[in-house]
Amino acid sequence: MNSSTSEHVKHRALLIIFYRNPELGKVKTRLAATVGNEKALVIYLQLASHTKSITEHVDVDKVVYYADFVDKEDSWLNVVFDKQLQRGADLGERMLNAFADGFSNGYQSICIIGTDCFELTTEIVTKAFMKLERQDAVIGPAQDGGYYLLGMNNLLAGVFKNKQWGTGSVCAATMSDFKKLGQNFFQLELLTDIDEEKDLPAAIKKSFQLL
Repeated sequence: MNSSTSEHVKHRALLIIFYRNPELGKVKTRLAATVGNEKALVIYLQLASHTKSITEHVDVDKVVYYADFVDKEDSWLNVVFDKQLQRGADLGERMLNAFADGFSNGYQSICIIGTDCFELTTEIVTKAFMKLERQDAVIGPAQDGGYYLLGMNNLLAGVFKNKQWGTGSVCAATMSDFKKLGQNFFQLELLTDIDEEKDLPAAIKKSFQLL
């Protein structure tokens, strides 16, 4: 939480949410390539709103890690979500640093998600933490070969290294790392991250006249 001392930890578990500051032309660039920057930004804000709504009642501590700057005045309520700034040269290093922060602050189980998945639910996030009560790690595979959720009970730095981020090899390579490290892990259901127009649910496509 806001203090770096573990005595302020309310729960043993922490949910990290990686969030890109919503700026026109800087979010959902692959989606924007076909629907335009304006629609891509609106869809991104819908994704972020969905993520906020499904996580705010998960009974763990929560922290939003901003990509560019911490916004204390946005819709992520400060009383619900702690707020921090991402640090690192690439996605792997930024996630590693966020997990390291959490474990150094006294958390025993940590999961991370982004804001890319309309199919993610409160129940799935809650299940991930429940699985960590008996498993060493948990992963939520995405249709594109990445993952929408990653969780662990110890800092496994190796899973954040030597990955081709943004490619279809990431989830399989991460599960391979778990096995090499002797970690028991649970695989959640397969969901779709929204990266391109083809990933959009029909209802969203219809609302933006993309069908």
